Amino acid sequence: MKNSPVDLHNLELDLDPGLTVSREDLLVDGSDAEFRAMVHDLLAFAARLEQIRARFGRFIGLSGVQYTILITIRQLQGENGVGAKAIAEHLAFSPPFVTTETTRLVRLGLVAKRPNPEDLRRVYLTVTDKGIALLTELAPVQQEINDLLFEPVTGDTFEMVRRMARDLRASSERAALLSEYLTDAGKEER
Repeated sequence: MKNSPVDLHNLELDLDPGLTVSREDLLVDGSDAEFRAMVHDLLAFAARLEQIRARFGRFIGLSGVQYTILITIRQLQGENGVGAKAIAEHLAFSPPFVTTETTRLVRLGLVAKRPNPEDLRRVYLTVTDKGIALLTELAPVQQEINDLLFEPVTGDTFEMVRRMARDLRASSERAALLSEYLTDAGKEER
């Protein structure tokens, strides 16, 4: 017998493990069950995004992270190129990690680097013609997959979803810092 996914939206638990949120906006009839179901939906969506990103990368012979950095360089490079720090901030990666991965992309001939004339310790990165060719080859596949992935988003809801994603990113960065502080402090008290 095939396992079917559990519908977290309609799952009722016998034991209340305690509320995971306290804001009234996130509770339905005093319960956080809908909130927890939403979080699990977002986790599943994030996992699918990671799978798809890895497949995009594999399609052009890269890891998912390398693909993401390559397409981000193309997006941010403008006329002069973009620095590793800006890429790291845009993707919420560490600058040393971005430097390591961009070095690999340079070795593959997909990214070019040139000195930043204002600060010779830094470099500007741009996607090479070879990198553009790979991204162009991927584009029709990417387009079809993204159209399906974001099928529920309509012209009427796109701006709201885009804004919500941006705002959730910002609040998640603050929450990650708080979680580090509270969980480390809690560990010390045990």
